[in-house]
Amino acid sequence: MAGTFDVTKASDFFPALKQDQVYFDNAGGSQVLGEVIEVSKYLSNTNVQLGASYNASQQSTSKYGAGCDAATKYMNADPGEVVLGASTTQLFRNLSFSLNFEAGDEIILSKVDHESDIDPWLDMAKRSNMTIKWWSPANSVNPKLTPESLKPLLSPKTKFVACTHSSNILGTIHDIRSIAKMVHSVPGALFGVDGVAYAPHRQIDVKELGVDFYGFSWYKVYGPHIAALYVSSAVQDRLHPMGHYFNPTTTLEDKIGLAGANYELTQSIPLIVSYLGGESPKPVFEAIAKHEEKLQSTLLTYLTSRIDVTIHGETSSDSSLRVPTISFTVAGISSRKVVEDAEKISNFGFRWGHFYSKRLCDEVLKLGSEGVIRVSMVHYNTEEEVTLLVETLKKVLP
Repeated sequence: MAGTFDVTKASDFFPALKQDQVYFDNAGGSQVLGEVIEVSKYLSNTNVQLGASYNASQQSTSKYGAGCDAATKYMNADPGEVVLGASTTQLFRNLSFSLNFEAGDEIILSKVDHESDIDPWLDMAKRSNMTIKWWSPANSVNPKLTPESLKPLLSPKTKFVACTHSSNILGTIHDIRSIAKMVHSVPGALFGVDGVAYAPHRQIDVKELGVDFYGFSWYKVYGPHIAALYVSSAVQDRLHPMGHYFNPTTTLEDKIGLAGANYELTQSIPLIVSYLGGESPKPVFEAIAKHEEKLQSTLLTYLTSRIDVTIHGETSSDSSLRVPTISFTVAGISSRKVVEDAEKISNFGFRWGHFYSKRLCDEVLKLGSEGVIRVSMVHYNTEEEVTLLVETLKKVLP
């Protein structure tokens, strides 16, 4: 599909979009490419253990390897630097058990993050008796992680920093490359990034970003429930192997894969990568960014016109500043009521809540138990759908 991408025809490739349902909850999981669904044929023909010498196993092993290679190239990683697993949550947890630190070492965690990029490191810090420092932006309306706000937290004892590339509530894009340079100004400090909310919208280049770890989930990127974790080869010797004692321990997959990469789902990855441009992804993601900017502009223009609405995150529709995950609250009306009232008169699927970014909602945004109203769009959404959503919101808001 590389070279023929037409964002206006994207919906043609997703069978679910033929239904009478408009998906505005894509940050929770995108719809799946039709070609990807066809990989279920694996279960009828080559559902066998990998690595055997007989024909069916050789076929399965080859397809599995192609999936791993596609994931590695997609992130611009080197061979051996990407491991697949059940979810980003699980891969971060595996990584946290594989890393060892000394008592008194310091770890910096962001309160803007999804809990999946907090809990594993908190547990790691507890096991190693590390000192925890919280990175919490002062701006409670548009919280943003910056190198400048990180710098005062760094010290010679800093050993690990984690943050999100883009918040699954705010949609704000963080300057990961600049943050990585700031982290690495401390000798030996490691930097890990949660790319789950960013990956559906923009190209990932781990070498350009300069990170040590980067994880995202393919089920947010038009595929099935499987995830990928990049670990720079430069830091892999700091990982303690977690596999069976009699198994090899040299590769990243040996160390923390733990047989977590589902065979049939791994085989779907080359199809997703092909859809997103294959070896030439730049034009595809440029088209996606341009289209998504139009989508978020329509919704943000309406929301910013209302004095009773607070947008949490960037109010600009500039695609270099945010992705089209837009969260807001309405003065005097619960988030839950807005969503439920809209559902009564439309076929729009969007949600209210904290979306596992509970520290962000409670401690930074200082919201109530119902959190935000979140509309999360991707490139297969249309301008017409967003316009109709605005008309629906006009009917349910005072």
